Amino acid sequence: MQESLLIPKIEKTSEKNFPLFGELANLEHEQIVFCSRPEAGLKAIIAIHNTTLGPALGGTRMWNYKSEADAVKDVLRLSRGMTYKAAISGLNLGGGKAVIIGDPQTDKNEQLFRAFGRFVDGLAGRYITAEDVGMTEKEMEWIFAETKYVTGIPKSLGGSGNPSPVTAYGVYMGIKAAAKQAFGSDSLNGRRIAIQGAGSVASHLARHLKSEHAELFISDIFSEKAERLAAEVGASVVTADEIYTLNVDIFSPCALGGVVNDDTIHHLNCHIIAGGANNILDDEKKHGELLREIGILYAPDYVINAGGIINIASEMEGYNEQQALEKTSRIYDTTIEIFKFAEENGVTTNVASNILAERRIAGVGRLGTIYSSKSHFSKRMGEMYLRDRA
Repeated sequence: MQESLLIPKIEKTSEKNFPLFGELANLEHEQIVFCSRPEAGLKAIIAIHNTTLGPALGGTRMWNYKSEADAVKDVLRLSRGMTYKAAISGLNLGGGKAVIIGDPQTDKNEQLFRAFGRFVDGLAGRYITAEDVGMTEKEMEWIFAETKYVTGIPKSLGGSGNPSPVTAYGVYMGIKAAAKQAFGSDSLNGRRIAIQGAGSVASHLARHLKSEHAELFISDIFSEKAERLAAEVGASVVTADEIYTLNVDIFSPCALGGVVNDDTIHHLNCHIIAGGANNILDDEKKHGELLREIGILYAPDYVINAGGIINIASEMEGYNEQQALEKTSRIYDTTIEIFKFAEENGVTTNVASNILAERRIAGVGRLGTIYSSKSHFSKRMGEMYLRDRA
């Protein structure tokens, strides 16, 4: 039979040519949304990982990615981390994240962020956004002009403002817990601590550490930021490469993720890794095992940097700063619990935290099979029984 010229021939394409869906399946994501508005300069990706415990909450990051593939990889890993972060922190929230591709120093404008807000609003509450790397309260206010599904808005508008101070406080609690585990005391007096990054979280963390008279070393890709923070807290400035090789007690990555990788891991000269960055381990399984083998204690990043999500979650209930800080202080106990579980079960600390988070997700998820009267009848004979998900 002659093949019709009117029907285009569809070539069979192997799955390896479409790695995106493979990654979605591998990381168990529910949904990924690509957002484009060329006239506003908007290129964004929203990833919803898991909504078992509640709507997906996670910040929007603006970064000048080297490639769109890097942006996709980042948003998938970050959103998955938010699921585990919310679960281990006892929050009734799922995990999501968004990235906007662009230079946060030069590409910001009102139209871009309001367009992004419209896309967030279109998800009708499945995803709730917040502030992340490259973003400020000003951009969150523009997003808020288009959607109610945003947190971390200025306090003048009834929000909680920049979550970085609370994030840093949680990292500080996690560092103290790690010191207790590794050294037998959570005092940081005289401890040598290297901070990678000099942004908002790193700056607030450095102030906490200064208050305990720790000896600080700071590095940032923007040298002037590192120098300003170092001058404030009495720290030493080191280069981007030197930060990995310093002989310190604690290495605290507070910039971008993937910094513990094949190139850096064997240069590390510290006892503890505990920082505010997300996805510090480039390969969770491989590098988690390697750290254990070389005797470096790793405080899982999504556990100790959860202060930000705790803070913005409290905003959704009616913000109370003291309550948010009190809840964030519990990161200390959660981190100790993870170290204990890892020891007792012979697993790495990142695996231990994953197991505990997954147990909560599975346990609460099973409750969804119990009918809870959130339903109604259509009141018409013969029509199907409808379940109300509102």
